[in-house]
Amino acid sequence: MTKAATPYLHLHQRKRTWTPVQVSAGQLLSGGEEVVQRALALRCLEIPVGDFLTEAMKGDLPEGTDAEGCKELLVSNVKDEINHDIALNFAAQAHQIPVRFEKEADRIKNAWLELDRHPVLKAVVLERSVFFVLLPIFRFLGDTGLRTTSADISRDEQTHVAANTLVCQALDLKTDKTINNLRRATVSWVLQSLAGEGSHKHLSSNFWLNCSDSLYARGKADGLIETRASRMPAFFETANQNLPQYA
Repeated sequence: MTKAATPYLHLHQRKRTWTPVQVSAGQLLSGGEEVVQRALALRCLEIPVGDFLTEAMKGDLPEGTDAEGCKELLVSNVKDEINHDIALNFAAQAHQIPVRFEKEADRIKNAWLELDRHPVLKAVVLERSVFFVLLPIFRFLGDTGLRTTSADISRDEQTHVAANTLVCQALDLKTDKTINNLRRATVSWVLQSLAGEGSHKHLSSNFWLNCSDSLYARGKADGLIETRASRMPAFFETANQNLPQYA
């Protein structure tokens, strides 16, 4: 394949199309059930992230030859968010999220909508340091269907974070204490049922919050190093509805 002329074109070429599938509810990690339910309730943030990008495309975006393909990539990323919403709605239906969690998550969503910051900045903070915590939660505390969904969405989000980071750098957008506080409050809400230091690291709120802090500050989390190697379910042990479907 010919080397792409810009980072935006390169990221677009890396993308892979996949189709959300209806999943069934399996066994969650004991002690992590409420965390998974709260994390699924925050699926209500997927469409707003897409809306943030749509809003940004109405205003200033990076320009010049180095920015070729930027808008087209963002348009594609908005479509991904719709796909993520469908996939996570399937998972939420399977796991029957309590109405209380849905209402509380909706209030968190409104706080992000009302935050007066550049839309791409809000998108990159959510994807890098909130979604990249929720997705490993689905993997380590979830069942086969959630692990499949997490793997598919994670591949997209890697592209999204890279693209939005490029835009933020080009427009010189900086984070601040207010958006950081909202980021931390969002993740803390998901972890309310966990002790700070549990018997299992994936059942320890400090572990996940530290990962979010590190992702926010450094763009990586040493505690999630294992997630670099994609772990997909074996076909012989998985119900058909829990398997990924690719174009």
